[in-house]
Amino acid sequence: MMKDIHSYWAYLVVLMLAFAVINALLGLTKKRDFTDKDVRIGLFTLIVSHIQLLIGLGWYFMSPVYKALKADSASVMSNSGSRLLAIEHPLMMIIAIVLITIGWSKHKKKTEDVAKFKTFVSFYGLALILVLSRIPWNQWLQF
Repeated sequence: MMKDIHSYWAYLVVLMLAFAVINALLGLTKKRDFTDKDVRIGLFTLIVSHIQLLIGLGWYFMSPVYKALKADSASVMSNSGSRLLAIEHPLMMIIAIVLITIGWSKHKKKTEDVAKFKTFVSFYGLALILVLSRIPWNQWLQF
């Protein structure tokens, strides 16, 4: 059940993260004012991603992959599919959420609208790239 929750919530995270990046790109290119709507999009993305982190950590420590990693790490590390689930995916997702958190924190210190949009594009955009690069696509698309 935790795996299903983690997988379904991930759709929301990816959609919100992509939406936040596209919104920031549009705001930057069209030189819009940074409004409360932009703040809410960034904040909702931050909240959704942190909830996903908690769900993911809960699932990770209950998962068979973690148990296999504890029992025989050499065989897990030698298999690219197992290594993706045991090490690469969790590590990249944590880094992505750290980037989202830094982006959120840094945007609040900016005074110009362009700088706020650039911060979201940079940090949220890099987080989106990391997330998309380490999703276990063969399992994720089965839902």
